[in-house]
Amino acid sequence: MKSFSSGSLQTDPSNRKLCSCSIFHAAAFLCMVFVVGTSFVAFDYKEMSAEIPTDAVEITRGNLQTDLSKLQTPRANSWSHESTQSKSCESPCISSGSEPLPKGIVMRKSDLEMVPLWGPPKAKESVSSQKSLLAIPVGIKQKEIVNKIVTKFASHDFTVMLFHYDGVVDEWKDLQWSEGALHISAINQTKWWFAKRFLHPDIVAPYRYIFLWDEDLEVQNFHPERYLSIVEREGLEISQPALDPAKSQIHHQITARLRKGHVHRRMYKFNGGGKCSKKSSSPPCTGWVEMMAPVFSRAAWRCAWHMIQNDLIYAWGLDMNLGYCAQGDRTKKVGVVDSEYIVHTGLPTLGGSDEKMGSSDLHAANHRFAVRRRSYVELEIFRNRWQKAMAEDKCWTNSYPEH
Repeated sequence: MKSFSSGSLQTDPSNRKLCSCSIFHAAAFLCMVFVVGTSFVAFDYKEMSAEIPTDAVEITRGNLQTDLSKLQTPRANSWSHESTQSKSCESPCISSGSEPLPKGIVMRKSDLEMVPLWGPPKAKESVSSQKSLLAIPVGIKQKEIVNKIVTKFASHDFTVMLFHYDGVVDEWKDLQWSEGALHISAINQTKWWFAKRFLHPDIVAPYRYIFLWDEDLEVQNFHPERYLSIVEREGLEISQPALDPAKSQIHHQITARLRKGHVHRRMYKFNGGGKCSKKSSSPPCTGWVEMMAPVFSRAAWRCAWHMIQNDLIYAWGLDMNLGYCAQGDRTKKVGVVDSEYIVHTGLPTLGGSDEKMGSSDLHAANHRFAVRRRSYVELEIFRNRWQKAMAEDKCWTNSYPEH
């Protein structure tokens, strides 16, 4: 962890959480060294025509020990009062961009709660500490099944957000819970496209857990309150409800429900390729959940959000690396809840037929094939980016070197 010690910024590669003071002074130092530092823009590895010089990389890494006592950077708009400021103002912990403001007026975080147009405003910390968030991509064709999902959650302490990928919003208004839900519409966009743009960690920080679910899930045997009590008792930072193996599309055996116990964290496979045993320590044998119904703690989501690539809209490959965001040992902090389970119907909603375009069944099949092909391309891109990032980051320590 980077921390202050005897006026220096120390670096411990095992933990790279930065105080905003550290970021502020490190940024100030780099700006002094490279006046044109902001011209370095990192594109995809295939798009880069030249590498950044080695000496530039070494200077900009966080492994330097910088004497902060020599980097007294005054706050913006403070020059006229320099003689009257106390020494406690020389190195304030402030957010980038808020330097011209008094710190008591700065609000770094927000939430997704709607506010009435009249009446006295609520206190700044208005969201219940027990509240969680349910976010689902929806199309009007799945209105019935989505209604059943949301009804389960709406009766508990949840904020509901719908991502309308077909642009149809008004036809949801007749549902009892619709007025209290947040509706965001963008044509033909995926769950992960919406999540990257509308579920920033500073926006969803007030919520205990983030349920980022698909729309094709049946929830007759699922109860949100019971689920969260199990998750908290078991210490799971990333989880999912188990799938009913008799009724669900099972892509990975670890997601199938086990009848004994409340939670399982690994699967066993002794035949064929990809064997899993008690000694296995890597996904998908352990430390793994599927991306159709993940549940994140706020801390795990803050990490996972940063791993979502802005241009890779299907998030293929993310599942194999989520364990890095588990806030500890992924074999213990990631798990599947068996006692609260769901059915995954596997509806091909993305790339399906579009009645407005008059698409035939053949066109719909072609669209789905194109979606699948794009998904595999994205998987390869993500894997390459991950490998490149690991190789280049000299300050990062791999918690799972066998991965």
